[in-house]
Amino acid sequence: MSAVEFKSQGNAAFSAKEYAKAIELFTKAIELDPSNHVLYSNRSASYASLKQYDKALEDANKTIELKKDWAKGYSRKGAALHGLGKREEARETYQEGLKYDPQNAQLKKALEEVEADKFNDIPSLILTIILAMIGSTPKLFPEDVLVRIALNPTLRPYLEQPDFVEKIKAIQADQSQLNDPRIKDVFLFLLTGNVNFESREGETSEAETKAESTKPSAPEPQTRDVPEEEPIEKSEEELKKEAATKEKDLGNAAYKKREFEKALEHYDKAWELDPTNITILTNKAAVLFEQEKYEECVKICEEAIDIGRENRADFKLIARALGRIGNAYFKLGNLDEAIKFYNKSLTEHRTPDILGKLNETRKLKAKLEKEAYQNPELSDQSREKGNELFKKSDFSGAVQQYTEAIKRNENDPRAYSNRAACYTKLMAFNDALKDCETCIRLDPTFVKAYIRKAAVEFLKKEYTKCLETCEAALKHDTDGKHTTEINDQMMRCRMEMHRNDSQESLEDAIRKDPEILKILQDPVMQQILQQSQEDPRALRDHLKNPQVAANIQKLINAGVLRTA
Repeated sequence: MSAVEFKSQGNAAFSAKEYAKAIELFTKAIELDPSNHVLYSNRSASYASLKQYDKALEDANKTIELKKDWAKGYSRKGAALHGLGKREEARETYQEGLKYDPQNAQLKKALEEVEADKFNDIPSLILTIILAMIGSTPKLFPEDVLVRIALNPTLRPYLEQPDFVEKIKAIQADQSQLNDPRIKDVFLFLLTGNVNFESREGETSEAETKAESTKPSAPEPQTRDVPEEEPIEKSEEELKKEAATKEKDLGNAAYKKREFEKALEHYDKAWELDPTNITILTNKAAVLFEQEKYEECVKICEEAIDIGRENRADFKLIARALGRIGNAYFKLGNLDEAIKFYNKSLTEHRTPDILGKLNETRKLKAKLEKEAYQNPELSDQSREKGNELFKKSDFSGAVQQYTEAIKRNENDPRAYSNRAACYTKLMAFNDALKDCETCIRLDPTFVKAYIRKAAVEFLKKEYTKCLETCEAALKHDTDGKHTTEINDQMMRCRMEMHRNDSQESLEDAIRKDPEILKILQDPVMQQILQQSQEDPRALRDHLKNPQVAANIQKLINAGVLRTA
């Protein structure tokens, strides 16, 4: 935390009478800001509250050293000296402070209290008594002596004796009446705060005996307490910060009402009072943003960031300013800068709002770049180059050209169809299928795309899908231009499906009759079967051989061969 934050917490602890905690917080603040006289003054007050007057005096002296003309420092020093029993030095300190601030009510009150404390100064009182006895002082007893006697439980019974009261009054008028032992007790009380009857030898009056039987134990000597400290003062800097906060709040209220010019006036006043609070600048930037003054908004946020770095502002505030710059650049159409500052904001502090704006801006940038790249003429040129490379069997080069054609015109189905043919040659069947499907989506009547899709499905041995695709192709081949090619594909597909069915029968037959395997492994029979597949009429000549005929019949019975 900053020195100001430690000081604020220290003030709160002092107000809660947690003086030890306050001292700890003020000490931390001093470590960060050792030239701040207010911090030493506040710690001095905390030490004085714990009656650690020597430390309070040390901090008070430091306060005066840093700020000689500040009356509060003399108030702290006087209080510490008073607490240490150095009343004369305290009086001089208060008088010194009044030279700088003659109307300071606290110093005046403290000075009166020190001067009124003369009855606790025994040597001074003794001098008063001596001077009274030799006639140098017209009056020995103070005006309120009878009140003081009434407040003392040991001396109070004397007031019930009329002659005692008369004698007190007489001594006030004539000091020759001092030899009465009761009067001596009063002087002893005035001198020491105690009355000790055992100190007298011999005579004891009736009133004294009565007082002795009823008097309580002698009270303990009272120590001098420093008057309670006034609340810890706020520095000029703190007062300015409070005023700045009020102005900022007024600006916020005006902003909510969309009274933007009024809001700017309050924010400017707040900034004059507290040029370290960057939230004032970011709020001002928000107003400029609403006024569509995006360049000014950026400048204010950049200033806020620089000042925030210097004053170690919260990283969340820095992130907010960076995000606001990103918003301004987005409105200006500078998407690269917007993305840049959104990323910087997320580096400082990650929030869902800025992350969403970053993703949105990236998508928009990609879309705009794609649209800017569109050029049908250049697309046709790239497609023609691809066709030339395809004829030369340079399928990889052709793919690159077709891809470029697609980037230039993503709505042309021909480039997808041609690239699918290249992928098929390169055995990239999945990519080929994807391009065929895109082509069909763009143009459902594009027969060539169906034919190429069926060819890929055939190579993948997806025969059922292949037939379905061929049927769709026939449906759209209204002029019959591709009918032969489609029918050939369907025939090859059915033959493979039949062969697969036969393969399954052969496996079953071999499991049932091992002789079937021997027939099929016979080289002569293999040649006969091959010739029969190419020319069914050749089988009639081979059947003239009884052995061959028997083997053929066995294969037919096993289902390996089928007759039409």
